Amino acid sequence: MIVCFCNALKEKEVRGAVRGGAHSPQKVYSKLGCKFQCGQCRPLAQRIINNETATAC
Repeated sequence: MIVCFCNALKEKEVRGAVRGGAHSPQKVYSKLGCKFQCGQCRPLAQRIINNETATAC
């Protein structure tokens, strides 16, 4: 699934960044070499981060 159309980020990339230690949308995007453009993806990115973090615990 595409999480961010502006940066063409996929869900698996976001999950991988979280597994790599990025635990906020800003850190995930930074780790992936991106910046927020329009910001509409921020809530979805946060849900994925929350889900991935909860699953890891």
